[in-house]
Amino acid sequence: MKAKDIMTSPVVTVEPDVGVLQAVRIMLQRRMSGLPVVDKEGRLVGIVTEGDFLRRAETGTQRRRPRWLEFLVGPGRLAQDYARSHGRKVSEVMTPDPVTIGENASLDDIVKLMEKRQIKRVPVVRGDKVVGIVSRANLLHALASVARETKPAERDDEAIRALILAELAKEPWAPVTLINPVVREGVVELWGTITDERERPALIIAAENVPGVKAVHDHLAWVDATSGMVLYPAEEGSPEAKAS
Repeated sequence: MKAKDIMTSPVVTVEPDVGVLQAVRIMLQRRMSGLPVVDKEGRLVGIVTEGDFLRRAETGTQRRRPRWLEFLVGPGRLAQDYARSHGRKVSEVMTPDPVTIGENASLDDIVKLMEKRQIKRVPVVRGDKVVGIVSRANLLHALASVARETKPAERDDEAIRALILAELAKEPWAPVTLINPVVREGVVELWGTITDERERPALIIAAENVPGVKAVHDHLAWVDATSGMVLYPAEEGSPEAKAS
């Protein structure tokens, strides 16, 4: 999938001179968490989001810092904070020159961009014009769509075991040589040893995601490298620690 396959389009936008309260009303009425800001020619100049309205003088939530921290921050930053909390126009509170993506951006690239920039939405542009917007909600819609299309495949036990081992072999964290999945009538029994308890849920998930798997039973023993103790899963009926 690409950005053009999941983006919201057409996009509701506002101009820089629109009042803050008007922008808030549009966001509430349309149930949107962010609005691209475009000039009179339709070119993207910024984006305004819910986060831009969290610290406002009207609600008494403007940022307040201790005197010593104000001295370290400096007058420029303090003035900027004041302008954002007291500004009356969208242009005074928006984030200028936002990061954008093209219509053919892959979902993987979009997610990486969101994580790197710590943003929740990104405008989609064609040239210098906004043609859509991709938010986290759009990504969830894509996930739901893919999940509906996925159908469990019928596979024999040998094929299921081979797929589990192949999946683990691709993952650098997986202790492949210490794990022995046993499959019978689609039910996977995970036997073996792990050295980090965080590996347990990951191994179970890896097995559960293999087509044809009906259930996964955990028999993995966790060896604490520090103490040498061996801890067994609750499913084993003996959760107490045993000396190795």
